[in-house]
Amino acid sequence: MLEYEEQSAIATARAAGQVLLEIYATDFGVDYKGPGSSDPVTEADRRANALIVSRLRALFPDDGIVAEESADHSAALNKRRIWYVDPLDGTKEFIAKNGEFAVMIGLAIDGRAQLGVVLQPSADKLYHGVIGQGAYLIQGEQSRSLHVSEKASPSELCLVVSRSHRPKSTEELMQFLGIQKEATSGSVGVKIGLLAEQRADLYVHVSDKSSAWDTCGPEAILHAAGGRFTDLGGNSIVYGTRELRTRHGILACNGAAFETVVPVVRAIAEREGLLPSPLSH
Repeated sequence: MLEYEEQSAIATARAAGQVLLEIYATDFGVDYKGPGSSDPVTEADRRANALIVSRLRALFPDDGIVAEESADHSAALNKRRIWYVDPLDGTKEFIAKNGEFAVMIGLAIDGRAQLGVVLQPSADKLYHGVIGQGAYLIQGEQSRSLHVSEKASPSELCLVVSRSHRPKSTEELMQFLGIQKEATSGSVGVKIGLLAEQRADLYVHVSDKSSAWDTCGPEAILHAAGGRFTDLGGNSIVYGTRELRTRHGILACNGAAFETVVPVVRAIAEREGLLPSPLSH
């Protein structure tokens, strides 16, 4: 049922969100994750990470925890239940102070995402869901259930794209599918929230530069809202493995258009080398 886990994750995300907002309001510094790295990291990432990990460890001592800013994940991967934590998804948006960042907490059980919480602190929007039990948005004092759109024709879809980068594959995808509408946002979690709210219908990440903590929570929420969240080939994402990177990209879509979208996305991913080409077999 996971009700206790869900409520615990919601409370933990809100506490981390307060940390982020406190630092967001200051003139904070920016570091980078390593020599030559272009990945920024801030005090907010580190402090929110420490808070979430300590709380989850106290509440669920037998579970594994894989958090972006924690150094060693090896022991966690031996567990049946693993929490995946991105304490600040959208660090570039946090630095730019455009509000499009999120706290993301997901729980995978036996290799599958089951529970997700995504908090966008700047908008006081909290998305949460458990697969098979529905997805919800809490904003202020209001809570409402979420379900993805029923748009089946690709030409009717709204594609949500990243604010910080726009690869050539985005234009190709829109052309092949006849997509006319797009929305722009940072943070995977905020993008998936747009799909769950029917403000967008499709998100495609044609890159291997995301990780399990970017996908677990959002996947559970979108799935609970009736959507699909897979790799670029339409295959389920498996958690609990040593490979934390999502090497085959991300495809998030409403349920109605998924089967039509997958072949186009798969062809682009094969050409980009993110999926093996059928000609190589």
